[in-house]
Amino acid sequence: MARVHASAVVDPGAELDDDVEVGPFAVIGAGVRIAAGTRILAHATVEGPTTLGRGNVVHPHATIGGPPQDKKYRGEPTTLEIGDGNTFRECVTVNRGTIQDTGVTRIGDDNWVMAYVHIAHDCRIGSHTILANTTNLGGHVELGDYVILGGCTQVHQFCKVGAHAMTGTGTILLHDVPPYVLATGNPSAPHGLNTEGLKRRGFEAETIALLKRAYRTLYRSELSLQHARERLEAELLELTAHEAASQAALPATALTAAESLRLLTGFLARVERGIVR
Repeated sequence: MARVHASAVVDPGAELDDDVEVGPFAVIGAGVRIAAGTRILAHATVEGPTTLGRGNVVHPHATIGGPPQDKKYRGEPTTLEIGDGNTFRECVTVNRGTIQDTGVTRIGDDNWVMAYVHIAHDCRIGSHTILANTTNLGGHVELGDYVILGGCTQVHQFCKVGAHAMTGTGTILLHDVPPYVLATGNPSAPHGLNTEGLKRRGFEAETIALLKRAYRTLYRSELSLQHARERLEAELLELTAHEAASQAALPATALTAAESLRLLTGFLARVERGIVR
């Protein structure tokens, strides 16, 4: 049975699995579904329709699943879907989607969302990300797995940040950040690869060297984005044949050289706002 404090307010239309904890003065709205092991701490609010997976923690004064801050919103039943093992610290706000997009805001697993972060409507957040204090994501933003956004990073709506990318404190993102890239500043600019992050996740030295060459192609070759993509895609074709043999020896969190390059070229093929330069 869920453990609900006597001062908490839980709507009859909410569904709470066994071992869910709801703290003092917390509010759980209609259409909320919370899986086992999730803790909603004192004064937190979860509005629906929202689904929270297993083992999440929502800290005091966070508001999860609120309506989108979009003047076009007219009360449509849009949703928020959150996976397992996420932490939402104090005063975090996460909004549901809008019908102008897919109607869903999605957050994956094992994300660490620090105090006063805002995740706007229709965002798509991968897994294992870290969003430092006072970071703000505009609507329709996409973050890949293992992204780290430094404190007070501001991300313009519709921007994409590729997997394993990182920003410095106070970064303003007006364009997409390719996977693996370290970006910082206002306006943001690239400053090499997130090399330390790749090492910590088990990327081999050979793969990191490959990504450094790809970075030089993208940023230092004076090629247009289209021509840089074509050169990287040609290199990918040469690497693909070795992918299966390389995979077996790598940690689960790492990628082979071909997979790493494919992640970059696939991201570049989806760029619509341009990339940080």
